[in-house]
Amino acid sequence: MRHPEDPDPVRDSKASATFWLGVLAVVTGVTIGGLVPATVALVLGAQARRELSEGAGWRQGGRLVVAGERLAWVGLGLAAAAIVTAVVIGLVRMGSAPAHDFPPSIN
Repeated sequence: MRHPEDPDPVRDSKASATFWLGVLAVVTGVTIGGLVPATVALVLGAQARRELSEGAGWRQGGRLVVAGERLAWVGLGLAAAAIVTAVVIGLVRMGSAPAHDFPPSIN
């Protein structure tokens, strides 16, 4: 039986936010839009991790924080891969563009 002054264990809202922002980062990572939710998820994850350790067991959600941070890193990786791919495609297109052909009367 629990002590009346002992708080009930609850899921930390920052842990849930970290997880869902990580999911959003993965979903939008390919379109480079995942950078913002991934960054926010990593910042919130650090705060949630600190609050969970200070919560003395009545705050829960450690697994959500870990999963959210991992998803945020995946989202950042997808965004980085999209940026590198866009740069490579742009460079290849610039390199393969035909030179401007001037008429013979122009030096």
